[in-house]
Amino acid sequence: MKRLVTLTLALVLLLTAVTALAGCGDETDTTPRYIRMDVADYGTIVLILYPKYAPKTVENFVKLAGEGFYDGLTFHRIISGFMIQGGDPKGDGTGGSEEQIEGEFSKNEFKKNTLSHKRGVISMARSGSPYEGYDGVPIDYLRPAYNSASSQFFIVHKDSTFLDGSYAAFGEVLSGMDVVDAIAAVATDDNDKPYVTVTISKVSEITKEQAEELIGAASAG
Repeated sequence: MKRLVTLTLALVLLLTAVTALAGCGDETDTTPRYIRMDVADYGTIVLILYPKYAPKTVENFVKLAGEGFYDGLTFHRIISGFMIQGGDPKGDGTGGSEEQIEGEFSKNEFKKNTLSHKRGVISMARSGSPYEGYDGVPIDYLRPAYNSASSQFFIVHKDSTFLDGSYAAFGEVLSGMDVVDAIAAVATDDNDKPYVTVTISKVSEITKEQAEELIGAASAG
């Protein structure tokens, strides 16, 4: 009897260990990340990014920021009342970084991203597809567009919830919506390209404490 109890206990411990190991690869760190985005002549935007909604998207953005990828790029597309878009090294909407990432939104069969495209939300730009907008199109026809995001992002100027489920929202502005408003007010041509260059001087990851200091300073000012 004693031997049976010992064997049973050993089996339980083994199964517990195996289950724990099996689950390790599925766990995602959902700790928010914080970003400082300095825009020349306009000011500073402080963002919080949410891995719980879009982990790969957040990791990609933070990685590019850490590499200095965004430093010196521009907001190349501005539509007041909709969004401001940047992050293209070519500056014309056709460029991006070397790596494309999975589109973390429901139409791409990624269900846990429920972050809505409200004012101040940051989301990833991607290529469009001629098949979008039609009912019954097989997902395989849409995947090339759905998984085409790389470095281009946009910040929502006014609520644009019609984008929900089609684009990977991954964070929001904590401080600096006045900067977003000022950029959105820049005059543009018929292609939404600003007449004056709006330069992103630096994008960097910061700590929660540093974000709080920046928010406090902005509020005091």
